[in-house]
Amino acid sequence: MKARILAVEDDKLLNRMLVHQLEGMGHSVTGVDSLHEVQKYLGKYEPDLIISDMRLPDGECISDLPKLCDSCPVIVLTAYGTVKSAVEAIQAGAADYLTKPVSPEELTLTVQRVLETAALKADHQFCKARLQAQSGSLSFMIGQSPALERVKEHIDAVASSDMTVLVLGESGSGKELVARAIHEQSDRSKRNFVAVDCCTLQESLFESELFGHEKGAFTGAHQKKKGLIEGASGGTLFLDEIGEIPPAIQAKLLRVLETGIFRRVGGTRDLTSDVRIVAATNRNLKKMSESGGFRADLFYRLEAFTIYAPPLRERREDIPYLVEHFIRNHNFSRRVQKTVTKEAMRKLIAYDWPGNVRELKNVVERAIILSRSKKTIRGQHLTFSSCEKQKTGFMLDIPPGTVPTMEELEASYLKMLLTRHAGHRATVAQVMGISERHVYRLISKYHFAENGTTVANGRAAAGAS
Repeated sequence: MKARILAVEDDKLLNRMLVHQLEGMGHSVTGVDSLHEVQKYLGKYEPDLIISDMRLPDGECISDLPKLCDSCPVIVLTAYGTVKSAVEAIQAGAADYLTKPVSPEELTLTVQRVLETAALKADHQFCKARLQAQSGSLSFMIGQSPALERVKEHIDAVASSDMTVLVLGESGSGKELVARAIHEQSDRSKRNFVAVDCCTLQESLFESELFGHEKGAFTGAHQKKKGLIEGASGGTLFLDEIGEIPPAIQAKLLRVLETGIFRRVGGTRDLTSDVRIVAATNRNLKKMSESGGFRADLFYRLEAFTIYAPPLRERREDIPYLVEHFIRNHNFSRRVQKTVTKEAMRKLIAYDWPGNVRELKNVVERAIILSRSKKTIRGQHLTFSSCEKQKTGFMLDIPPGTVPTMEELEASYLKMLLTRHAGHRATVAQVMGISERHVYRLISKYHFAENGTTVANGRAAAGAS
């Protein structure tokens, strides 16, 4: 790789030799002979590597190493090749240490190694930042619905503890994103987040993947392997669809949760795990535990703190925000900045989304492609799943155990229809079998905004809220 290198050496002959050899390697090199010249250079350029003598006419390089290492790696050169000098240089932040006279071969190998290490480190930091950005950008934590705000409150409350968390919700509702948010807001955020899909691992391999195995533990175990629990040490282990874990593994997982102790497959030594477990499922673990399909003691251990990830149909107010986000952040052609017509948005809000946020993302991205060079996404560009679940029944917002008045029933019914049909009065009027003008009068009577939210207090509005 071609790099910009600054060579700092007060011996002019050696300086020229360094510059000549590094340029012969294909690098762009500048030679200076003092710390003052170094500061002038750094005021104009950002080098990829600095090679510097430890002792210069106007000071010692080692005193300025921490400042220099903030911008790029530093290789220190010195004629005083003592162990003490080497230790001081490395402790101050030097990437490597060479004594003079330096052979051309040694210089070449050291420069290549330091540049490659710096590139790997930069790539790692970039990829980690991208993953963090993606986990935030794809997060279903976009919107302002009450259901979403409750999820955020629960995450904020539990993240700072080490308590085991069980995330409940339908497929595609964002359970893994809830788990990631818990990890990122915790003290473990700088360590690994390891996700395990319990549905995809074969039962015979599950224990080995989770706990690791010793050499010779089974046919094909040619060497020791650390498991995912060890890989997540100090961080968070996310067990997605934990209801699919085999009974034998459930018992061992319970032991880890209660004692932090486990053994690799074929091992005889107890190992300690410092890992926080966040589990998720779309199944009813309580019923499974009552029927014997899931260990009751493990269920009660997991149930210590639960978070419910609401399906998209319970947070329709967030759909416009999510649609805008997916249009702005899709990872293919962005030649045309798209917008969504009101008619298309009404269809998106009225749909029940059996696949939740994941399905919404797919529908929006497909609409971007189908609308081609057009600037607007219309209703005809939306293609919904042919295997849509049966429409959910009418769920009026009436407190249980109460006997509502006719006005309260009417207000609750109107609110439900306004929310479901994105405030489209003509559609609501058609469903209710009344005129659009009558719908407008009812909205005014019950103090609703056209999206179904209450804008003023009143007896009927309070009964429907």
